[in-house]
Amino acid sequence: MPNLLIIEDEAAIRRVLSKILKEEDESYQVDEAADGVEGVKKIKANDYDLVLCDIKMPKMDGVEVLQEIQKLKPEIPVIMISGHGDIETAVDTMKKGAFDYIAKPPDLNRLLNTVRIALDRKELITENKRLKRKVSKNYQMIGESEAMNKVKDMIEKVAPTDARVLITGENGTGKELVAHWLHQKSERAKKPIIEVNCAAIPSELIESELFGHVKGAFTSANKDRAGKFEAANGGTIFLDEIGDMSLSAQAKVLRALQENKIQRVGSDKDIKVDVRVLAATNKNLKQEIADKNFREDLYHRLAVILIEVPALNNRREDIPLLITHFAEKIAKEQGTQVCTFTNKAIKLLQNYNWTGNIRELRNVVERLLILGGKEIDDKTVTQFSGK
Repeated sequence: MPNLLIIEDEAAIRRVLSKILKEEDESYQVDEAADGVEGVKKIKANDYDLVLCDIKMPKMDGVEVLQEIQKLKPEIPVIMISGHGDIETAVDTMKKGAFDYIAKPPDLNRLLNTVRIALDRKELITENKRLKRKVSKNYQMIGESEAMNKVKDMIEKVAPTDARVLITGENGTGKELVAHWLHQKSERAKKPIIEVNCAAIPSELIESELFGHVKGAFTSANKDRAGKFEAANGGTIFLDEIGDMSLSAQAKVLRALQENKIQRVGSDKDIKVDVRVLAATNKNLKQEIADKNFREDLYHRLAVILIEVPALNNRREDIPLLITHFAEKIAKEQGTQVCTFTNKAIKLLQNYNWTGNIRELRNVVERLLILGGKEIDDKTVTQFSGK
């Protein structure tokens, strides 16, 4: 049910507005504030779907209230209430973010129509944000263990910001999933996330891959080519296995982070980029710094936020959930019936040493589904798991 707030210093006008709104729709919950200071306090303490605010008030005028709402909860539409001498100011408030203005005495039809449109808009904004933050099923993070809930909580706090994040953890723990969650729950979700596996690209090609090149920059450069940073402009670049990046490429990445500019290989022209950088590694970067293999200044630029993804052996209580998830997903991919695992089979899998983490568990589940039949028991696990 919509929650509305009327901020107006004249009690008679507050009563009239409140009565009109409640008669229009019984579901409207209408709250009142006698001045701007009280109104701002209520906005801080409550969630409102719409604010109607007078312009001329003691203590704090409507323009100041609007500016505070823009800082605190910019998604709330604000309808300004203006006297005849305040029309110019009311129009100016719309330039500053107000949804609309209503002149005193209010025209009933215009007032109610404006309120309905503003509430519809608020609902659309809320729904769009919800959809934007809904993570694709391809990148679900399965698990309710304490260790995984800490990771999820961290993602929820960090994702809406542009803070750089360094994701650490063993191979196969799901660092890529964390990167995708961070991107899809961010304001950049409509833009691309570009992945670069730094370990898979030869050191002599990594700079061209990241920053692009111009024609003639090297033997095989027969035309200009944009790099991954340009492709990710407005979105996110995910530098996986960053611990394997060459020192010369590290220096250029550092410049890109410091200045938001890159240069294609073979060019001295700066190209501005707006990119959020996420990085991941299974290496101990502090040891790599001590061994002169990784730049300390780059580490501090990347590790604004650190997220460590736990090894599967440290979250064994999640294994039953993961088995069910993988069994259903693999059956859907292969167009086969979902197999079931007996309690003994699950218990046996929980007790294994998962050095390959979630990636290894998925492979084992797939092998068991292919070779083990419709029901997987402990004997089948022992026979076909390869453990």
